[in-house]
Amino acid sequence: MSTPSVPPSLPPSCTVVCAGLSFAWPDGTRVLNGLDLTVDAGRTAIVGRNGSGKSTLLHLIAGLLTPTAGTVRTGGTVALLPQQLPLAADRTVADLVGIAAQVAAVRAITAGDTSTANFTTVGDDWNVEQRALATLERLGLPADLDRTVATLSGGEAVLTGIAGLQVAHADVTLLDEPTNNLDRPGRERLQHAVRSWPGTLLVVSHDRELLDCVERVVELRDNTARIFGGTFSEFQAALEVEQQAAARAVRDAESGLRKQRRDQVAAQTALDHRARTARRAEHEKRVPKIVSGLRRQEAQVSAGKYRQLHADRVDAARAALTAAEAGLRSDAVIRVDLPATAVPAGRTVLDLDGLDGLDGMVVRGPERIALRGRNGSGKTTLLRRIVPAAAVPVGYLPQHLDVLDPTRSVLDNVRDAAPAATAQDVRARLARFLLRGAQVEREAATLSGGERFRASLARLLLADPAPQLLVLDEPTNNLDLDSVAQLVAALQAYRGALIVTSHDEVFLAEIGIDRWWTMDGGFAELPGRDETRGREWRRDRTARR
Repeated sequence: MSTPSVPPSLPPSCTVVCAGLSFAWPDGTRVLNGLDLTVDAGRTAIVGRNGSGKSTLLHLIAGLLTPTAGTVRTGGTVALLPQQLPLAADRTVADLVGIAAQVAAVRAITAGDTSTANFTTVGDDWNVEQRALATLERLGLPADLDRTVATLSGGEAVLTGIAGLQVAHADVTLLDEPTNNLDRPGRERLQHAVRSWPGTLLVVSHDRELLDCVERVVELRDNTARIFGGTFSEFQAALEVEQQAAARAVRDAESGLRKQRRDQVAAQTALDHRARTARRAEHEKRVPKIVSGLRRQEAQVSAGKYRQLHADRVDAARAALTAAEAGLRSDAVIRVDLPATAVPAGRTVLDLDGLDGLDGMVVRGPERIALRGRNGSGKTTLLRRIVPAAAVPVGYLPQHLDVLDPTRSVLDNVRDAAPAATAQDVRARLARFLLRGAQVEREAATLSGGERFRASLARLLLADPAPQLLVLDEPTNNLDLDSVAQLVAALQAYRGALIVTSHDEVFLAEIGIDRWWTMDGGFAELPGRDETRGREWRRDRTARR
């Protein structure tokens, strides 16, 4: 967590102003170019594809990066929670919260050390330790500032960083993907904290539930910042209406262009007919030569104007189509058919009955099961036990997407999983996963995050034999919103059984979960669900991941 910085002052009506903001890395890679953005007080989400510059923008606002061109001005102090927290194992919670020096000074004074340095360090904040402890408790963390960072889980570290930001009371607070590593309870506490956050809060996240806790959305796209007043769900709904209108405009423009082209052809046909009639009349000498010559010149001038009129109309219709297409987004969606993954309704896919602590776990047919539980409850361990126990071909996608050989091409990686397929066939199938041309020849190590995800998914789903059970471990972690949509589209085409761990409730709803297994001990029903499909399997013993 960065320490608050004091930036240049701004009028009270706004808290962050970026004017002509540009940034490029030392190798020349440009991330932002002439970006203009004004953010008012309140809660604002920043969304956009991976690589659109969201994290870079936060680091520029925090003063951790220097713009290549343009300016950033902020009103008051600024504090940032980065994606990767500095987690030195020997540091304490007080260090991570950012109050270690103040706490040490207060404790020293209480013990009798009345040196000037201690009073200077404390300043006016004599109750900093009590405020910090209360904040930790509100976030569901142990009230222990002396606890070492080495004892924190990834989710606890993130929430501790959030606690530090709340204690700091910065005027402008920046959160970069704060739900990474958070389990369900942690996400709910973060959502509550965001809804009640004072001052100005800017959040970069792909967590759609968290994005619905804000008051406005800034979308970074094509190096422009578009501001929408409302939650992310409202932004998506408005965008859908806008895109439907844009699609209609494109269809109308295409129809207009076709009409103008038909009129142009008809006009040319009429001109050609007139020219033939004139030539025949001249050949038959029905009019004097001097008269026919004048008529021919007049006809040529008139025909030229007529052709130009229709050419101008075609150009205008083409320009209207181009303008209409500019308003229609070209976000690509995975469209794939996977008939070989189908599983008959009554077929046993997985039977763990009799294994230690796993009695009663049977999956039949194309069931879709969500495995839920707190971080550290043993979900990943259970998934690893499921893979060798499956009664059908199984595909396993771990959290870190390490299913690809980084030294081999995308094409070779997929052919390794389907050795009987021809290179041409694999290329055609990869195109359905938005991997085309030179992309499939690149080594996996050189792929972007989105490309690596799609290549990993393709290797999984295009394997021979086709997987009839998919086991996915937190598949939406670190995916941007476009990649999540692509994953949902692929899973909607998948016809086999599915077991997935995820804290993303929106994602689970979109892929059509049938049953829920929860690793918290006991056996219970989910309220409001059909008894045969809403039963939760709860593991009695505690297992560490």
